[in-house]
Amino acid sequence: MKKISLTVLVLFVAVMLSGCATPYPMGMIYTEIKAPVGAGDGPVSYSKVGTSKATSVLGLVATGDCSIKTAAANGGIKNIKYVDYDAKNILGIFGEYTTTVYGD
Repeated sequence: MKKISLTVLVLFVAVMLSGCATPYPMGMIYTEIKAPVGAGDGPVSYSKVGTSKATSVLGLVATGDCSIKTAAANGGIKNIKYVDYDAKNILGIFGEYTTTVYGD
């Protein structure tokens, strides 16, 4: 029993310390972030907003299209001013990823 407990503990510590480098902060238990993707020059004004989403279940199945192109099309945007990215993930069980495009 001690051997199994020690093995599980070592594996847990190895997973926690190995970590993966990501461009955005990711929490192991819960993540909810908003991050910029890109912006144009100077002051930004816009008249339209479009979004696109993708979801992930159990880290095994991911569906949807959260591309900038789809978000722009959903908002009827032809001239993109800037783009934001939102991510929400709960224990790796459910994830929702949203791209928001602002423009005219």
